[in-house]
Amino acid sequence: MKPATVIARRELSSYFCSPIAYVALTLFLALAGFLFYQDFEPGHPAGMRNLFEWMVFILVFIIPVLSMGLLAQESSTGTMETMMTAPVAETDVVIGKFLGSLGFFLVLLAPTLIYVLVLMAVTTPRLDFGPIFSGYIGMILVGAMFLSIGLFFSSITRSQVVAAVASAAVLFLATIVPWWAQSTPLQHRWKNVVSQTVFPRYTDFSRGVIDTGNIVFFLACTAVFLFATVKVVEARRWK
Repeated sequence: MKPATVIARRELSSYFCSPIAYVALTLFLALAGFLFYQDFEPGHPAGMRNLFEWMVFILVFIIPVLSMGLLAQESSTGTMETMMTAPVAETDVVIGKFLGSLGFFLVLLAPTLIYVLVLMAVTTPRLDFGPIFSGYIGMILVGAMFLSIGLFFSSITRSQVVAAVASAAVLFLATIVPWWAQSTPLQHRWKNVVSQTVFPRYTDFSRGVIDTGNIVFFLACTAVFLFATVKVVEARRWK
């Protein structure tokens, strides 16, 4: 795993040299701050549930921006071919890229911990940390899954724009469309299908419920897309 670690560090450091990453960071924190402000409305219990529940929709559009250049940029600049001639396994390349982007995603989340300190200062009686802890676990799992999807689409095209649009479209269909469908008069069997999609599973975390089934779902989806990305990179090496 040493090559993967080196690639992850390189990828993480590259984010801090990208203006797009700073734009995504600024937009993310601005929206997060607005959602956190909504949690202070009179009559609402102090917490971060509103932030956690709506965060998944923000990530549908933020994550594709962060992941679009992971492999597409390497392909468009020709550095992918150079990387493939080095004694580095395809799995190391994919895992390294994924861990680097996940590291920046954690950097993205880090400033929101200030909200926890604010709640601790103003909440009486004592703040319940259970839903906050589970909410962050849910955001990390969803972020990892979304990044793996973005990484996959970045591997099948040389265009960063195409990768971003394709991954955003898939995330939109997998997250926002089922959420919207819950409020429509669907037949009961389709409602059962919708309940197994991303948003219903994610909202359990925002409510303080850590379900093993939901954890397995997000980890399994992440693993599937990482595996698919490895296969795409392998095909490129031997093409």
